[in-house]
Amino acid sequence: MECLENRTYDEIRIGDSASSIRTLSQRDFELFALLAGGDPNPSHLDEVYATEDMLHEVVAPSLWSGALISWVVGTRLPGPGSRYRGHNLHVHKAMGVGDTLKVSVTVIGKHPQDHSVSLDCVCLDQAGERVLSGTIWIVAPEHKICSPPVELPVVHFEEHGARHKKLVEMTAQLEPIATAVVHPVDPVSLGGTVRAAQARLIQPLLIGPAGKIRAAADEAGIDITPFELLDVPHSHAAAAKAVDLARAGQVGIIKKGSLHTDELMAEVVRSTCGLRTERRISHVFVMDVPTYPKPLLITDSAVNIDPDLLDKRDIIQNAIDLAQVMGVERPKVAILSAVETVTPKLKATMDAAALCKMADRGQIVGGILDGPLAFDNAISKKAALTKGIQSPVAGDADILLVPDLEAGNMLSKQLIYLSNAAAAGIVLGARVPIVLTSRADGDLERMASCAVAVLMVHRKLKTLRGA
Repeated sequence: MECLENRTYDEIRIGDSASSIRTLSQRDFELFALLAGGDPNPSHLDEVYATEDMLHEVVAPSLWSGALISWVVGTRLPGPGSRYRGHNLHVHKAMGVGDTLKVSVTVIGKHPQDHSVSLDCVCLDQAGERVLSGTIWIVAPEHKICSPPVELPVVHFEEHGARHKKLVEMTAQLEPIATAVVHPVDPVSLGGTVRAAQARLIQPLLIGPAGKIRAAADEAGIDITPFELLDVPHSHAAAAKAVDLARAGQVGIIKKGSLHTDELMAEVVRSTCGLRTERRISHVFVMDVPTYPKPLLITDSAVNIDPDLLDKRDIIQNAIDLAQVMGVERPKVAILSAVETVTPKLKATMDAAALCKMADRGQIVGGILDGPLAFDNAISKKAALTKGIQSPVAGDADILLVPDLEAGNMLSKQLIYLSNAAAAGIVLGARVPIVLTSRADGDLERMASCAVAVLMVHRKLKTLRGA
């Protein structure tokens, strides 16, 4: 609407009418529940519960159609300046997700003593059946109003970790992978491991001091008898043993337990008996950011402190490979810097230009690269357009390559703690994927970290079988 124009009491005539049509969505129900003080009624929000009650489906709150009546009255008849006086409404049937409702109001009476009008209200569904009907009384405005509509705030609906759930679902038909769990001597890391096993993501081999692992299981009330336990004296020995098993092909994944990342990675990168390949080892955060429309991969925030140009080439390739197993056929890679212009004063911009040319020459494959891009240009189309940046990556990045570990660490933690993002973590480029989780991670983040590792292993197995 360019202008909201009301009808004053003197302008209104008997028989005047207005209507509106709206198709109901699950988001409508959720927003209504929030506005109603946090109404937790499962009949409106829980599909599992609703299928078992007498209606056998999620239904809208009965007065939801009343909100549609309020919209017609407040914007069309009589319009701005109207005041609600009372109602006599009857609900005839339930409304469900996907129903298209037409709400109509018709003037059936005028009352000069208080400048009010009586409106007949009818709400019909797509089949023409009555959902609600009755009469409302509105005090009509006395003065003419014509003004632009107020711009409403944007409401973001958030299901924490929804994209991580999809990653776990992607593994449903895949066989669980033998996994060396390094030093799981606390209830959190042990519990996450058991839940991943119960979800048939992994077949865990628990490596660490047997007494401490059993004590952690007792503390958490977890039964670990179905899992193999390899007794070693301390965390150093556990990390070394896990690497040995991976080199021997006895496990396909290594999962960090209750030890420092540096301690585990020192064994992984050991030159004589580690898990190095021709590819640089790097870390990827798989972020579920509620205000971003798709999963966002950030690399490297945990392993490479100050990577050079060739390191960054491998870091990007690792992330592209991961994005592809997540279902992104040709991921878009934004190479971040403080500015979007190439300048010798900023090494990250020079690296970005070189990396883009390396992609043109086939030294990086499978993705679309652009950079340097400032963070706002990488994730916001509006910001990119404002600066005149023409790019298939700008505003639509799947992968963010950060200049160094400090920048990546700060960016990732800002998204987690300021944007309520959920982060799954994995190390790639070694002979086997390594699941890195934080003590602050929840169950879903731990499950998602295992899921992406499983997807990577199955991709490798499929490639080997194809060869």
